[in-house]
Amino acid sequence: MIQRSTESAYVEELCKGAKASYRQIRFLNSSQKNHVLERLASSLLARKEEILKENAKDLEAGKVKGLSSALLDRLTLDEKRIQGLSKAVLEIKALPDPVGETVRGLTLPNGVRLNTKRVPLGVVMVIYESRPNVTIDVGALSFKSGNACILRGGSEAIHSNTILAKIFQDCLQEAGLPPNAVTFVDRTEREYMIPFLQQTSYIDIVVPRGGEGLIRFVSENSLIPVVKHDKGVVNLYIDKSADPKKVVPIAINSKVQRPGVCNAAENLIIHSEYPYTKELLEELAAKGVQLLLDPRSLAIYPKGKAVTEEDYMEEFLDLRFSVKTVDNIQEAIDFIEVTSSGHTEAIVTEDVSAANFFARHLDSAAIFVNVSTRFHDGGEFGLGAEVGISTGKLHVRGPMGLVHLTTTTTYAEGEGQIRS
Repeated sequence: MIQRSTESAYVEELCKGAKASYRQIRFLNSSQKNHVLERLASSLLARKEEILKENAKDLEAGKVKGLSSALLDRLTLDEKRIQGLSKAVLEIKALPDPVGETVRGLTLPNGVRLNTKRVPLGVVMVIYESRPNVTIDVGALSFKSGNACILRGGSEAIHSNTILAKIFQDCLQEAGLPPNAVTFVDRTEREYMIPFLQQTSYIDIVVPRGGEGLIRFVSENSLIPVVKHDKGVVNLYIDKSADPKKVVPIAINSKVQRPGVCNAAENLIIHSEYPYTKELLEELAAKGVQLLLDPRSLAIYPKGKAVTEEDYMEEFLDLRFSVKTVDNIQEAIDFIEVTSSGHTEAIVTEDVSAANFFARHLDSAAIFVNVSTRFHDGGEFGLGAEVGISTGKLHVRGPMGLVHLTTTTTYAEGEGQIRS
């Protein structure tokens, strides 16, 4: 067991360093921040062999632990993904700097001039699992928006996260900036997490992104405001009027392209009058999808497995698809309201009124019509990258990007006015 004093000293040292770094970088102008990001993008490519070497250690350990193929995919960094990391950094660099933006300005009747501007949040802590790209994405978004960040990844990606954080810190140091503006937590024991969640003097916001257990643990133990990036129980509804030429590619892309990510579909809802259900299920099975079927769809495709009510509530993050048959769109909506985690709901239909009814009657972070659920992503939404996808409603919903890492300060100027 780790000694309590050891935990506290380690955590407080990191938090103090991050807060001190924030006080320096919050005043950087856009060109200074963009210079570091440009250097980071090139360093990721130049040091790709180091990254691949460290990532290989995590992948080998993951195989020994018996991680699923989908989780191993989330963990993997190959040459293409490293190029994607570099590209994402350049996209963040190209985005308008939100810091200093005037969001409201007016003069009161008494002559006092008010000017409300965007300012950084401060120190952002992100707790995440499996995906090492988060280290770079969150680090770049935080830095560009003038924030320091504390990054706590999972043990399964410790080697990958360590080298990526080191590359970012080297770029900061080369620019004469404090490297702990991107602070990396290299202790993955659970004992170290709670002390971070109590650092109200140093950390301004905590963002957990990962499994249901992680989200619950952070929410229940944090004294710091939490922005939940909860599980993605994503629903895809095939309406009776849906065009099969759209249905098959959308369903396959939503489930198969990267099943281990939060915007992959988990529940497939099919109208009982959709005429091509058998063909759709056969196409999915041919792609290696394990179909968990209700009685009516099982009668159409007997090779599947019977679904349970618990299956409909689960984020599989692998090639399993729960199937539900409904007789009308209201029944589909009723089902979604019970099973959804508020992440993404999608409909495939040629009926405009059905599409409008679906969108109007559901309340999730994103509603898609004739579009793969895989598009619910900060990069795809033009945000460069994302801290995560928020399923809550305060202060951001959906992809959390640059602007969501800012708050506001109102500046008031006058000529001696006093309030009567």
